[in-house]
Order: sequence, then structure tokens, then C-alpha cells
Amino acid sequence: MRLFDAHVHLDFMSNAPEVVADAARDGLDLYAATVTPAGYTKALASVGSRRNVYLALGLHPWWVADGRCDEEDVCHFEDLAGATRWLGEVGLDFSDGHTPPNSHRRQAETFARVCTAAAQTPGTVLSIHSVRAAGTCLDILADTGCLTRCRCVFHWFSGSSDELHRAVTSGCWFSVNEM
Repeated sequence: MRLFDAHVHLDFMSNAPEVVADAARDGLDLYAATVTPAGYTKALASVGSRRNVYLALGLHPWWVADGRCDEEDVCHFEDLAGATRWLGEVGLDFSDGHTPPNSHRRQAETFARVCTAAAQTPGTVLSIHSVRAAGTCLDILADTGCLTRCRCVFHWFSGSSDELHRAVTSGCWFSVNEM
């Protein structure tokens, strides 16, 4: 049996090649979620060719919400999306602690563009960040065809039991952690 870390941020690590080598030695595969297209490109150069790394192109909602990722980054994401089957970390965060309420619309519009790009390549895997936005995430995933054409994995899910039921019956998956 191989172990698989379903969500790691190698793009934040100064020693990513060593982490990847240690993981390979220990029989661990890594779904390496990035938070920006630039982070993806940088990680692609340093660890993207490793057999145990599934490097995911990301556009994190926090970076979208506060403007660290702008229109140029969204276009860059769309350009890169067709070259990989792995996307993440993408999604929505409507929590008070991380994003201002005036960013929700921009986040939703950006996530719709991410999902539209993802649905162009059937079988694409999305690692989805969803905090206090499960219903909106599910609506966007359905409207863009991602629920039927992609593998949608909620990395962080804080929705209601009805939203959880909807996600499960829609075929979504969930990564879990100690929390």
C-alpha cells in the first residue's frame, strides 16, 4: 500500500526537492497544491518531474480576495490549466477571518473561470478550498460541468449537513486531516 498526502504546499518550502526525495524514499506520494500560477511554475521547475509528485496548478481564494492574484494571474492560470490534470488549491473562502465580504463576488467569478478551464479536460482533479461557501462552490461546479467532468475533492469543507449530502451525492470526494 502506498501512502498519499492529499494536500501539501511544496511551493512554500525552501527545501522542496529534499522533502520530495524523503517522501519518495518513504513510499509517499504528494498532491502538491500551489496557491498561484507563479508558484506552480516555480515548483514545476524544481520538483515537477518527480514520479511521486502530482503538482497542482493553484489560484487560492485568499490571494484572489486580497488582490495578490490579479487579472493577469487569472489569465495565466487559464493558459496553464490545459497542460495539467491537477488543479489546486482553488475555491472560495467566505469566512470573516480571512477574506473581506466585498471579495466574495470576485472570488466566485474567478472560481467560475477556474472551473470552466478545468472542465475542458475531463478527468481533471481539483483540490477545493471551501470555507463558508459550500453551496456557492457546488453551484459553480455544477454550472461549469466540473461535477460531471472532473474529480472534485474538497480539501476543507465547512458546509451544512445538507450541503455535505449534496456534495456526496454529486460525487465529490473529501480529503481529511486531524481537525
